[in-house]
Amino acid sequence: MTSILSDIDSTPLKVLVGASLVVGACKLTTTTLSYLALLFDLFLLPAVDFKKYGSKKGCWALITGASDGIGKEYAKQLAKKGLNIVLVSRTQSKLESLATELEAQYKVQTKVVAFDASVDSPSNYIAIGKAIEGLPVSVLINNVGQSHSIPVPFLETEEKELTDIVTINNLVTLKITQAVVPTIVNSVKTKASSRGLVLTMGSFGGLLPTPYLATYSGSKAFLQSWSNALAGELKSSKVDVELVISYLVTSAMSKIRRSSLSIPTPKVFVASVLKNVGRRCGAQERYATSTPYPIHALMHWWIENTVGVYSKVANTLNLNMHKSIRIRALKKAARNQKKE
Repeated sequence: MTSILSDIDSTPLKVLVGASLVVGACKLTTTTLSYLALLFDLFLLPAVDFKKYGSKKGCWALITGASDGIGKEYAKQLAKKGLNIVLVSRTQSKLESLATELEAQYKVQTKVVAFDASVDSPSNYIAIGKAIEGLPVSVLINNVGQSHSIPVPFLETEEKELTDIVTINNLVTLKITQAVVPTIVNSVKTKASSRGLVLTMGSFGGLLPTPYLATYSGSKAFLQSWSNALAGELKSSKVDVELVISYLVTSAMSKIRRSSLSIPTPKVFVASVLKNVGRRCGAQERYATSTPYPIHALMHWWIENTVGVYSKVANTLNLNMHKSIRIRALKKAARNQKKE
């Protein structure tokens, strides 16, 4: 730095160049430390001990969207950790089958609540309240969600699809949280558990504004701000609130069946979530947020620290990708229609 400044005669320029070099050095240092913290979280720290959330102490976890995919895995892995499980989803028969499996395999107690999340009915929340009445619930997993059937321009989005996405992803999630969290707070107060936990499923679709999935993208971005705000409110009550960001996972929603390094199975993904509760992993710049699956975490960190999640570059890439997906989906639908 000294040799550079010595070649500059103007004192103001020296100050400007010196300040720029200091700022650049600080930025490089903070970026490096952030990346090292990401690696430390993902690969060096041991798994989080769920005893603080009441595992093997008679406490309960309530899981929405519990009958399939990621929700079903949350139920299995939390039951394995020793939490009793309240299963909430649409199909009664699937819930009962899973409840029987959990009780037999993990020797836990279960309850089921059949709940159509596309209908914002007061009876749904009353049913949840009755199911958890008197139970030391310590964990809530807000997993229920819906996306578009295929990528679609916002102006062509059907009203029912638009309404269902906002209702399920936002309104129902908020009301379930209002119904359950008072019980979690009480469980902590009565020392049934040391801490409470609220995990809400986010998405890269909410991390990056996503053309052709505009309504879904907006609904998940809403959950980011809401979850962060709730984390601040509940901190003094010893309830940890965290938004979980993921890229694609093999599931009915993603319509992807084959896993890969960047697209894990629900089992692998949920294991990474529960291992890293409370750690930001790739979401270094976000409070009360985690991108826990290693490849997703690296993707999140690099996007944030290169082009930026709100950049024109990221938006354009997302636009082109989802436009291409839409074209292929429409061609496939046309072929299937011809076969019929």
